[in-house]
Amino acid sequence: MDSAPIDLNTATAEQLETLPRIGPVLARRILDWLTANGRFAAVTDLMEVTGIGQKVFDGLRDRVRV
Repeated sequence: MDSAPIDLNTATAEQLETLPRIGPVLARRILDWLTANGRFAAVTDLMEVTGIGQKVFDGLRDRVRV
């Protein structure tokens, strides 16, 4: 891994967009989920975001943290 994992609870849209398969739309959905739910308690909560299924999650799991 090239850099430290991104904290899902503090990341900006710009930081999220550096992740594989995360563009502006998914970055906004992640931030919207965070606003609605308060915080990510576990990395697996990311799969509750519309548009993030198992395949996308598998590519992100080692690049994010909570």
